[in-house]
Amino acid sequence: MRAYLVTVALCVLAFSLAFASDPSPLQDFCVALKDSSDSAVFVNGKVCKDPKLAKADDFYFGGLNIAGNTEYLQGSNVTTVNVDQIPGLNTLGISLVRIDYAPYGQNPPHTHPRATEILVVLEGTLYVGFVTSNTENRLFTKVLNKGDVFVFPVGLIHFQFNVGKTNAIAIASLSSQNAGVITIANAVFGSNPPINPDVLTKAFQLDKNVVQYLQKKF
Repeated sequence: MRAYLVTVALCVLAFSLAFASDPSPLQDFCVALKDSSDSAVFVNGKVCKDPKLAKADDFYFGGLNIAGNTEYLQGSNVTTVNVDQIPGLNTLGISLVRIDYAPYGQNPPHTHPRATEILVVLEGTLYVGFVTSNTENRLFTKVLNKGDVFVFPVGLIHFQFNVGKTNAIAIASLSSQNAGVITIANAVFGSNPPINPDVLTKAFQLDKNVVQYLQKKF
């Protein structure tokens, strides 16, 4: 009986490890189709093109050298290069972004539910950080200069802030073809429909009028 239980426990552990991450593709590539057809196959949420019809442009994106417009409230702009821009990324589990920051601009606290992020600074000086999960909520921060690299673990809240007087540029790679992004303030105070103010009043220990003001801002 004891041997049987050990065997079952080992099987459960093996299965849990096997399903702990996205499966590896079983083909060289699976170029995503914008329009489905009867002959298409669904893989990871995107329809695959017949491999014989794939072309070099399916694996190409141009224009990442062009600065994004940072004339927004947060003073930053994210240019995304994922499976929507490069169909050939479908099922390959990776994507890229260029982030432009105006002086004192920021990429506000957010999380990527499906990806770890590794960021390299191309120009400027960034104050970056992430916060661990409950209950420790430990903050890790670093000031990055040109050529410095920092990693944001999957699912954790993180941010970047340009502490310099000049524009800053960073490139980040994410371990998903479509990492997803949840900007904390927008999600909490700008949800549609709005979260009941009583919930946020209690959660943030704020006056209800302050909560309602913040909801109007987002």
